[in-house]
Amino acid sequence: MQYFPAALQDLADQFARLPGIGGKTAQRLAFYVLSLPESDAQDFADAILAAKKTVHTCPICQNLTDREVCPICDDDMRDKSLICVVADPKDVIAMERSREFNGVYHVLHGVISPLNHVTQDDIKIRELLQRVATGQVREIIMATNPDTEGEATAMYISRLLRPMEVKVTRLAYGVPVGSQLEYADEVTLSRALEGRQEI
Repeated sequence: MQYFPAALQDLADQFARLPGIGGKTAQRLAFYVLSLPESDAQDFADAILAAKKTVHTCPICQNLTDREVCPICDDDMRDKSLICVVADPKDVIAMERSREFNGVYHVLHGVISPLNHVTQDDIKIRELLQRVATGQVREIIMATNPDTEGEATAMYISRLLRPMEVKVTRLAYGVPVGSQLEYADEVTLSRALEGRQEI
């Protein structure tokens, strides 16, 4: 028995395809969109289509942009010889919020994950190697997540970069600011010790 009109069910099904959205949340979103005034619903639909039409990857760093080259790559004040490699565009936003990094980025658009059928050819490694091959890069900072896939991706890329004589570093991971040592796991404490600095 069908509980909802077909168009409403189809809308809920489309929301359910989004990452992190379950069936009930998808239904709530569908009902919310249905309750919008027609002009607001049209604005919502137009925003989706406009984003799909205008947003693309930067030809240099592979980050998302609506310009020919993204604002970070286009900024002459940034250190172009220092590249921070991240898995996703949202990681660029996280790094930029720190206001500590003045280099440029390279977005892989994923990490190597055999379980999810993602290989090195599915992410933007080749483009990174082409950037380094220009000879203008002095350091690559691997800033993928400290999980199995992120570590494997960082190690794979560092092996590819070794013959290119570029310095490859990894973000230090450890105890979060404001937390207590007694609650930290062994791996976190081990990383904190490895990444310790002189004070």
